Amino acid sequence: MRWRIGNVTVTKIVELEMTGGSRFLLPQATREAILPIGWLIPHFADESGRLKMSIHALIVETPERRIVVDTCLGNDKRGRRIPHWNERTGPFLADLEAAGYPRERIDTVLCTHLHVDHVGWNTMLVEGRWVPTFPNARYLMGRTEFEHWRQAREREDMVTVLKDSVFPIFDRGLVDLVESDCRISPEVSLVPTPGHTPGHVSVRIASAGEEALITGDFMHHPCQIARPQWSSEADSDKEAARTTRGRMLEALSKAPTLVIGTHFAGPSAGRIRREPSVGRDGEAFRLAMPD
Repeated sequence: MRWRIGNVTVTKIVELEMTGGSRFLLPQATREAILPIGWLIPHFADESGRLKMSIHALIVETPERRIVVDTCLGNDKRGRRIPHWNERTGPFLADLEAAGYPRERIDTVLCTHLHVDHVGWNTMLVEGRWVPTFPNARYLMGRTEFEHWRQAREREDMVTVLKDSVFPIFDRGLVDLVESDCRISPEVSLVPTPGHTPGHVSVRIASAGEEALITGDFMHHPCQIARPQWSSEADSDKEAARTTRGRMLEALSKAPTLVIGTHFAGPSAGRIRREPSVGRDGEAFRLAMPD
């Protein structure tokens, strides 16, 4: 799937798409709570109310840059909390190349945050060692995000993720720590969206009078557009995450911005529209599909 924003293209490379099994992440999103939100079906939930979610990377190609936003789970990784995320052998790199982006052509990798499903392909296993997957790229990470997780020794799962997917590139001098409002290129800049993690960012694209926003995880699923009060169990600060989500949805509802969800399945993108009134579904906003 590919979108055009002025002179920029954004291409989605799916690593894993799944239906159901999301209750651990969004426990309030029961089937009974999802079914009344009719616009979620069929793209974002099935007819029984089970959520559909995706883990994918987004390739942002500007006139001068080829940027990978978030690098999914990766192959051969161990110590992941979710069993089928361990020791994967998926075709992600082949899919990336088939889309026109062999790993050697990527010049920038941008991590919205450092959770397991956003940094996995930062590295690949070669002869028993973790080496940079994108050998010609600079890896951009938020300074606040990096410093927070580097000191968070109580999270054993994050210690493992940093060890195999972050420190191997940091130790090679390939990481640039950036501020949460950094401009990456004339068309691409970061937007602070804290709450899911302390240094979480989203990615704004602006070109030739058009705009898009790559969400990262300030919302995991479109149901949180309809129910902004639903926070993820993975949020570091649920109240801050709710505040960020409300602020962003309000702003996006007033702008013609294409919103590209980092975990949104199927079409993955649309525009935020405020409902004309709070109806029986109770939603404040919805995701309208592009024409």
